[in-house]
Amino acid sequence: MDANQTEFENPFAMDADCENCAELCGARDRVVHGYGDVGAEFLVVGTRPTAAAERNGVPFTGPDGGELVQSIFADLGFVRSEPDAAEPEVQNVFFTNLTRCRHPERGPTDREVDTCEPFLNAEIRMINPQIIVPVGDRPLRELAVEYTTRRPDSFDVEAEHATTIRGRGFELVPMKEPADMSGEEADAFREHMRENVLSRDYRQTKGRQNR
Repeated sequence: MDANQTEFENPFAMDADCENCAELCGARDRVVHGYGDVGAEFLVVGTRPTAAAERNGVPFTGPDGGELVQSIFADLGFVRSEPDAAEPEVQNVFFTNLTRCRHPERGPTDREVDTCEPFLNAEIRMINPQIIVPVGDRPLRELAVEYTTRRPDSFDVEAEHATTIRGRGFELVPMKEPADMSGEEADAFREHMRENVLSRDYRQTKGRQNR
């Protein structure tokens, strides 16, 4: 954890009362900004908060997929708490989403993703990660537009799951949506991270100084 960081939840003090999307203000319970180590070299990006994440105020927590993601990153050495922790104890990883509010009846619209983009861009800029893990098709394609030279429609998380894609300034390691991920696919992601990311000096991606 960064020596100057005092808390994991919304460490950059982003607007917790954001009202930029009128349709979401009345439907959401709370705004869920990023959570984790501000000095992280690994950034995990989902589409939107799940119902459990909204209750906890923490991305990728709870029984609807969050516990699987927490267990995977615990196995890799980034999480030191139990998978069902509402406020995980993390190191060298930051969890966030494309959008910060959850509509209980639908996914985010293109306009809502665009409206939330400054939040994600600010986190990427301030964290300056080495590896970004897009979880699901939508985050993969949104990040591809900004940070790779490939066409967004050339990406398919089914095919790209547990692989490494070279980006501009960092690498992408896509993951399927937890709800769609089999045990074998979860194991494949763990193995790829251990064998192809953590086993080498991934910092060479952008010549980052050691923390």
